Amino acid sequence: MQTDIIFLLDIAGVIAFAISGVLTAIRKRMDLFGILIIAFVTAIGGGTLRDLLIAEPVSWLHNTIYIKVIIITTVLAILFRNKLSYLGRTLFFFDTIGISIFTLIGLEKALNVGFPPLVCIATGTMTACFGGVIRDILANKIPIIFHKDIYATACILGGVMYFILHLFPLSNGLVFTIACLIIISVRSLAVYYNWQLPTIYKRTKR
Repeated sequence: MQTDIIFLLDIAGVIAFAISGVLTAIRKRMDLFGILIIAFVTAIGGGTLRDLLIAEPVSWLHNTIYIKVIIITTVLAILFRNKLSYLGRTLFFFDTIGISIFTLIGLEKALNVGFPPLVCIATGTMTACFGGVIRDILANKIPIIFHKDIYATACILGGVMYFILHLFPLSNGLVFTIACLIIISVRSLAVYYNWQLPTIYKRTKR
């Protein structure tokens, strides 16, 4: 995809995850500094780890627009928190949008550097999930990808479909969009129908 489109999508993912972080921090009744920190690590945690692993410049260290976007998003989310009637549903919505965008952003960045497909899928999944992992750890929660729901699995499936779709005469933009929608759909259906991965423990009703 063109660099400017990737950048805009990256910003969209940062906004989505920053809001997700703000909502989590508010539910944990953190102070203003705590809310900002949680928003920040949720928005750029996975991308930072990705850039370090693939030996690329860490985006937010070289472009302060990311920091500004996170701060502005955090302030607006706090100001309009009372408008978010259903925090659980809103958190899920922004979290799902965030992982779909970040999965494909991370995948394409690794692909552009020259990594093989399996590594690209792993990189995309890490980009999407590790900001949320850091968020949950700081919020004193077991990271959601480790104990329930189809989360990282949806990212992996979207990454696999990205490469399958490229076998057909489709534009990269269309492939990106379809793969994002697959991640969103799988994640949403998994929550709606309570799909879960196999476990050695007995399931308990929610």
